[in-house]
Amino acid sequence: MPSDRIDDVDRTYRLRKYLNASPAALATTALLLSSTCLQAQSQPEAEEVALSELTVTGTGPAVERAGGPVVGYRATRSATATRTDTPLRDTPQSVQVVPREVLVDQQDIRLSDALQNVSSVQPGGTIQGRSDTFIIRGFRTQTYAIDGVLLNQANTFSPVTRDLADVERIEVLKGPASVLYGRGDPGGLINIVTRQPTLVPSGDISVQGGSFGFRRVQGSVSSAIEGVEGLSGRVSFASQSDPTFRNYGGRDNARTFVAPAFAWNPSPDTRVTFLGEFTRVDTQYDEGLIARNGRVPLDDRARYYGEPFARYNGTANFGLLKVEHDLNANITLREVLNVQWGGFDTLATRATGLNAAGTQVSRREIGVYSTYAAVDSQTEMVARFDLLGFRHTVLAGVEYTNGYRRAYQTQSTNFPSVSFQNPVFGAALVGLQFQSDLKQKTELNGLYVQDQIDLGLGLQLLVGVRYDTGTQYYFSRTPTARTIPPDQQLSGTSPRVGLIYRPVEPLTLYASYTTSFKPQTDNVLNVTNPPPETGEQYEIGSRLDLTPDLTLSAAAFSITRNNVSATDPNNANYAVITGQQRSEGVEADLAGQILPGWKVIGGVSVLDARITKDTTFAVGNRLVGAPAFSGSIWSTYQFQQGFLLGWNIGAGVTYVGRRTGDLNNSYSVGGYARLDAAVFYDFNEHARFSINARNLTDRRYIEQPFNQTNNQPGAPFSVLATITARL
Repeated sequence: MPSDRIDDVDRTYRLRKYLNASPAALATTALLLSSTCLQAQSQPEAEEVALSELTVTGTGPAVERAGGPVVGYRATRSATATRTDTPLRDTPQSVQVVPREVLVDQQDIRLSDALQNVSSVQPGGTIQGRSDTFIIRGFRTQTYAIDGVLLNQANTFSPVTRDLADVERIEVLKGPASVLYGRGDPGGLINIVTRQPTLVPSGDISVQGGSFGFRRVQGSVSSAIEGVEGLSGRVSFASQSDPTFRNYGGRDNARTFVAPAFAWNPSPDTRVTFLGEFTRVDTQYDEGLIARNGRVPLDDRARYYGEPFARYNGTANFGLLKVEHDLNANITLREVLNVQWGGFDTLATRATGLNAAGTQVSRREIGVYSTYAAVDSQTEMVARFDLLGFRHTVLAGVEYTNGYRRAYQTQSTNFPSVSFQNPVFGAALVGLQFQSDLKQKTELNGLYVQDQIDLGLGLQLLVGVRYDTGTQYYFSRTPTARTIPPDQQLSGTSPRVGLIYRPVEPLTLYASYTTSFKPQTDNVLNVTNPPPETGEQYEIGSRLDLTPDLTLSAAAFSITRNNVSATDPNNANYAVITGQQRSEGVEADLAGQILPGWKVIGGVSVLDARITKDTTFAVGNRLVGAPAFSGSIWSTYQFQQGFLLGWNIGAGVTYVGRRTGDLNNSYSVGGYARLDAAVFYDFNEHARFSINARNLTDRRYIEQPFNQTNNQPGAPFSVLATITARL
C-alpha cells in the first residue's frame, strides 16, 4: 500500500476496532456526526474550524511526521537535529534526508550507496571489508545512530555492514551534534530511522539477482496483533550472498539480518515501542589495492593480496525500548533504554608495505578476537508553553552511557611476501604469536537542555547546551609490557545557538554555532590520559521551496577540529594526537518533485579540508578522502498515462574529485564520474519488476581510500534485477 495512504487507513482501522466493526455502531456514529454537523451550521465560524479537525478518513496525502514515511523524495520534518518533531525549515543546521522511496528506486544495498545522494558525504573505507565509515564535511566518522541512539559506546566502529531492510529514512545532520548526542565527530551525524509497526496489515518481499553472483532476499511484514488492543508488530529480514568482482579465490560475502519491532498504545496518552536488530556477516578479509609511487594502479581491480582462508566474522545486536507519556497537551515524558552487544573474529593476512623496488608486498598473518557491550539510558521531557509573549518548546534530558566492555586481542606473525603485480595464492598458515590485549571501559553522564523559541516576525531562536562528565578505564598488555594507567577523567561542555529568519514564506535563512566532544579511544603511544577531541562549527544557510514539492537548500560552513587522533606513521599499532584540522566549504542539495511523476534528489559540494596545526604531519596537507569538489544527481520519471502507464525510468551521475589517501599526502586517487540507470515496471500497486545498472561506462576508480594498503576499488559495470511483491 502506498505510504501516503497508511496514516489515513490506520486511523480508519483504529476507529473500526474501537467500534468492533459493528454496523449498528457505525450507523449510530454516522447519525451523531450528521447531527453535530447540522448544529454546526448555526454556530460561529470558530466552531466550524474545530469540527473540521474531526475528519476520520481522507483522500488527500497524509501529514508527514518526523520518523514516519516520506511521500516522494522530499522530507519536510525531522527529529534528528532537535529530538522534537520539527519542520526542517525550522532547524538552523543542515539536515538532509534520503527517504525509503529513493532506496527502493535505486535498489541501494549499501549504506554508502544511499548516502552518496547527500552533499559533502563520501564513503570513507570499509576497514578491510568489515564495516562502514564515512567522510562528512571532510572528517571521518565510524559510527551512526539508530532511531536517535548512537551505536558503539564501547567499540570504535560497527563490526558489521549496515543492512537497509528495515530503514524508513536516512538522515544526515551536518556538523557537530554533541549538544544532544554527547560524544561525536565534528563532521556530522548519520541517523537511521527504522520502519515502524502499523495496525493496518502491510508487507513487501523482494528477490534479487545480479552481476558476479549476487543474490539477496529481503522483506518486511506488519500488522495488528490480535488479543491486545493497540498492539502491532513488524518483522524485517534480509539474507544475501555476494561473491563480488574481487578475486578472493571462490569465497562469498554473506550477511543475514532480522529486525523485530513492536508498538503498543495502551491509552491515547501513552506510546511504547521496541526495536531489535540482529546482524551477522561472514566475509572475506579484504584490504583492497595498494598504493605505489604516489598512486593506486587500477590495471586489475580484482587483484587480491590476501589468501583464500582469510575470513572475517562479525555480529552486532541492538535492542531499543522507548516509552512516551503525555502528561497533558503540552508536556511529554520520554524514556529510552538501549542495549548493544556483539563482536568479531578474524584470521587473515595483512599487507604491511612494499620492498624498495616496489615489486613485492610484505605481509603478516593476524588473528583478532574482539567483543563489546554497552547500555544507554535517556530520560527526557518536552514542554511547550508561552512565556513573556514568546512560544517555547523546551527539551530537557539526562543521558547515562556505559560502554562497559571492549576487549580486543590480537595475534600476529610474519607471513611470506607476494608479488605486487601478480599475487599468487597458496602460502600455508604460520603459527601465530601473542601481540596485544586491550580492555577499555567508558562511562559518561550527560545533562542537556534546549529551547526552541518563536520570536514572531519570522524569527526563531534555538539555544542549547550539554555537559558531559565521566571516566575511561584502560588496560593494555603486550609481550614485553603491561599497562594499567589511572582512570581518565572526562568532561566537556557542548553549546549550540541558532537563529532562523523567514522573510517570505518559501524562503528560510539561518545561522548557527555548534560544538562537538569525543573521548579518545585510540591507544596513544606514551600518553596516559590523552585529551578529548573537540570541534566547533560556524554555519550559515538557506532553504527555498522552489515549488510546494521541491526544495533547494544551501549552506556555507567552517569546522575546526582539535586534539585529533591519527595512526602513528612510525608504529601502526599506536595513534598520535596530530593537533588541529579545519574544513571549510559550501554545499547545496535539491530534493522533491519537479513535475507530476518527475522526481529528483542530489547535491553538490566544494570543500577545503586541511591540517592547520601539527607536529607530526605537514601543515597544509589535505585530509584523507575529502575531495575538493563532488556532487550527485538522481532523477526518475513515472509515465502518467497512455500505453507507457506503469513504466518508470531513472538515471543519475555521481562525481567525486581527486582525494589524498593519508595525512602525509604521500599518494592520491583520481577523480571519477559514475553513471547509473534504472527501469522499472509497476504491474499494479502490489508488484514491481526493476533492473538497475551501475557504472554504465565501466569506469575504473578507487571508491574508498583509507591508507597505503587499504584502497577499495569501485565495482565494474553491474546489473541488478529485482522482483517485489507487496500486500
